[in-house]
Amino acid sequence: MSRQAHNDWVVLSPPFSERSLAHRVFREHAQQLAALIEQGVDDSAMNAALEAVLGNVAKAESSTSLSAAMSILTDLARQRWLIRVTDTDEVEVHRPAGESLDPSREKARIRSQELVKRDEQLREPATRRFIENMIGRKGRQSSIYNLLRDGRELAASLRDVRKLPIEARAAALRDVVNPYLQFVEGDERCAHTHLRLQDIWRYFRHTWTNQYASTPGRTMAFLVRDRARPNHPVIGIGALGSPIVQIRERDAWLGWNPEAFLEFVKESPSAELGVWLNKTINTAINELYVADFYAEELLSVRDLHAPSVEIIDRLNDYGRDQREKHHRFANSPEMKCDLRREQNGENTEFWRARAESHLYKSKRALTLADMLNSRMVLQRYLNGSPTVEAVQQLLNTSDGARMVKKVLRKAKADRVGIAMADITVCGAIAPYSPLLGGKLVSMLAASPEVVDAYRRKYLEQESEIASSMAGRPIVRPSELVFLGTTSLYGSGSSQYNRLRMPTERLGGRPGERLEYVEIGRSGAYGTSHFTTTTVDALVRLVQQSSNGQRVNSIFGEGVSPKLRKLREGLDLLTLPADVLLRHGRARIVYGVPLARNFREYLLGMDEAPDYIFARHNPREGTEAISDWWMQRWLCRRIESDEVLDGVARHANVRDGQYLLHGACVRPTTTEDIQPMLFDDIEF
Repeated sequence: MSRQAHNDWVVLSPPFSERSLAHRVFREHAQQLAALIEQGVDDSAMNAALEAVLGNVAKAESSTSLSAAMSILTDLARQRWLIRVTDTDEVEVHRPAGESLDPSREKARIRSQELVKRDEQLREPATRRFIENMIGRKGRQSSIYNLLRDGRELAASLRDVRKLPIEARAAALRDVVNPYLQFVEGDERCAHTHLRLQDIWRYFRHTWTNQYASTPGRTMAFLVRDRARPNHPVIGIGALGSPIVQIRERDAWLGWNPEAFLEFVKESPSAELGVWLNKTINTAINELYVADFYAEELLSVRDLHAPSVEIIDRLNDYGRDQREKHHRFANSPEMKCDLRREQNGENTEFWRARAESHLYKSKRALTLADMLNSRMVLQRYLNGSPTVEAVQQLLNTSDGARMVKKVLRKAKADRVGIAMADITVCGAIAPYSPLLGGKLVSMLAASPEVVDAYRRKYLEQESEIASSMAGRPIVRPSELVFLGTTSLYGSGSSQYNRLRMPTERLGGRPGERLEYVEIGRSGAYGTSHFTTTTVDALVRLVQQSSNGQRVNSIFGEGVSPKLRKLREGLDLLTLPADVLLRHGRARIVYGVPLARNFREYLLGMDEAPDYIFARHNPREGTEAISDWWMQRWLCRRIESDEVLDGVARHANVRDGQYLLHGACVRPTTTEDIQPMLFDDIEF
């Protein structure tokens, strides 16, 4: 049993009997960790000591629950939680006071935590082999080192530019740094080194503070390269990915908060709202595969047009039953294999088969129940052409208010994965990072060329969830109108700070700006503070439980599968999931609007986006952003001798197998000298 103890200490009581060996080993492990924390050693010494203590976890592998509980406790110690064993042999933990720490100390704490997981990944045999292959030469393939620019040469060239009159510097800088975008597609190779672009991107991603992990859903990676020098060295890397479905601060700012949306439409009721409600409901119902429901006599065609409470209850019961069958019979490897077969054109009936799986039968039945209930309410108040008076009457009823919230959630679900994306990776590498190259990469991530490349990449791609719900191919328009991202630290990011440029330089209207808008602070909640070892231990525990694994990492099963797996494992250990999953790292949430009507388009009220920049020649936009970066940031940055000295430190000089260069990946626990993504670099 777990409970909140006095003075914010939390009791951790895994289900071990008091006289068992597991209870004694867990308590002794806690005492060892408490002693380490009390010593107040620095991060390096703490991590080394924890490596030795981890031997206790290895010895506990015969008990899945014990090894999982000990691994969790070790992770908490690594995050500088306080640990103690009371006189009554209870193990208690106390959250670190991250919010009250000096910002620089808190950044150092978070950075240390992230480096532990990154270095753990770099020590993996497969990762080490990858790095060694990238360094060595094979056939026509050159070393990745050929894509690192020597900082000494760059600094010397910038010092020469600095001697010129200020009005002549911008043009001269183009001969020193000349950025362009290159998109990572399939097995495409670099024309200069013959390395796979995907491998180039992955190599430099390993220089980040946090570990590299692939993400589900849509993703588009890109390199920013420098055509001013031979081999076109890499300036930075970036990637867009499917957005996190629920971020409270972002959703409130976008107008997706149900209560705020309802309050707004009540204050300004309109006939257009009624039209939107009706269109959203009709589209949702028409895009559902229902042939099997007819065959099973679950409902009739008439029920779709004149729904009843009985039909809605029947669909809800059916949906819950099918969800239970999915959990009992789900085979995630098989479903993923089926998806690959469909994408290779081997199974033309794939989407119908997916629709008739237990998972999608459940999703279709529950969605149809919601939409038929919404249609029933709408017919009650808006039977005919909507009027302001009828809409107002609808909004003033509890049924109407609930229906509007359901339709809002449906509209959000339809657009969240296709009209918006998260900037999941974004930053410069040495020697460009001290020159605020991160600001260049950040603005290029929101450039017309990236928006155009994203649209072309997914122009004909069938939406997995929508197609599985419809039982036929569904292609959504891939017009990005909003980008989101967060800082790594709670105190903000120098990379995104004051990052804005006039869209007039991109063919837009006077007075408008392309900018990173600070939206708010995210909830300090998630899984980032748990190591891979802990996650694996909890997953094994869930798989061995009597209920089996109810989270299968199948796309469409639900959001945040990793979070749900950890929660389920913590629940099995009777540990306080809500307390332990709160990592205390409140991050700054940023948004980048790309269209004037981005809110209306995201809700499906407007049919087409009204972009804030011209789109007829996307590469011109990249050139304009590069020119703006040079004038706004680079021209000023080169005035500092300290900055240029920092650039020159990244030299193409070997230190044994590796270079001294800051963009060289070293698969050891030694910290790179390269400034990392989101670091505040002030020289």
